[in-house]
Amino acid sequence: MKAVNRDKPDQWKADIIRSVDMYNKWFIRFAPKAYREMRAQTTQDVKEMLTATDNLKEIDAELLKGTPTVLPTLRMATSPPLAVDRLVGLSGVSANLVKVMEKKGKLPSRMLQSDLNRDLMKISKTIRRMIDPDIFVWLENGNSPSRQDVYRAATIVADRLCGAIANPVIRNAQEKRQLSTIGKWLKRHGYTKILAGKGTKYNEMKPGTYSFRLNVPVEQNSADKSINIPVDAVVMPKNAKAGNLPFLIEAKSAGDFTNVNKRRKEEATKMNQLRRTYGRNVRYILFLCGYFDSGYLGYEAAEGIDWVWEHRTDDLGKFGL
Repeated sequence: MKAVNRDKPDQWKADIIRSVDMYNKWFIRFAPKAYREMRAQTTQDVKEMLTATDNLKEIDAELLKGTPTVLPTLRMATSPPLAVDRLVGLSGVSANLVKVMEKKGKLPSRMLQSDLNRDLMKISKTIRRMIDPDIFVWLENGNSPSRQDVYRAATIVADRLCGAIANPVIRNAQEKRQLSTIGKWLKRHGYTKILAGKGTKYNEMKPGTYSFRLNVPVEQNSADKSINIPVDAVVMPKNAKAGNLPFLIEAKSAGDFTNVNKRRKEEATKMNQLRRTYGRNVRYILFLCGYFDSGYLGYEAAEGIDWVWEHRTDDLGKFGL
């Protein structure tokens, strides 16, 4: 595949500056509104948790069993707020139990009931012992909380929760916006979108079509095993011939330089899997917006990975799309 940006290091510095500026402008417009909306909803969720627990007077195994989704909120109601691993260690419970409750909002299906009941009791005991008395002031004086007391406590816990989940919310919103940008460009250039999950297969796409978040199978180290890797945008060029593989685009955004250099091997690993499965001519590029420095770009270029900057989306045409 002909290089478009990876072989032009003299242009990288100017593109990095433009990309950082573009990301920052988007962040300033989007992040405050998204955070306010998330905080308002989270505050309501915390108030519902307080109602369900009689304002934290009733935290027990039955509560956790009936409403496992409440655990992240309860962790943020303690002093200090408890990380998942810290809760596991202090309670002496199954790490899998806590992680399933946190990530899936449910209980492990294969855990013995006796073990489940025992661990839920331990978790509730730990939470009760560590509830923050400076936030839930009514627990020490024994009075019923006022409406203002409840609202104040709910907003404090909501702030703690939002701080923990703000980055994923922003990252997901940025990815959604990037895919929208790619989709608009493709539509303007005569491509038709097909929905993933409707029987769409990467190797059966018709010329001039594209899809988002499509799984592409790749070989693992042993040739008899394969796994699916999700690809953000899969495009079958309009001039594709029978047997051609589609064009693969990975949307990447970043709000700082540190994290991208920690994650830069992910793309190289994916490229190596694709090449091992489909050969050296596989077409796989990155769609970048944000803080991607020369170290990151140089690493990807050395792996044979090219990219398109979001502030120059028209470069997609230089790849034959």
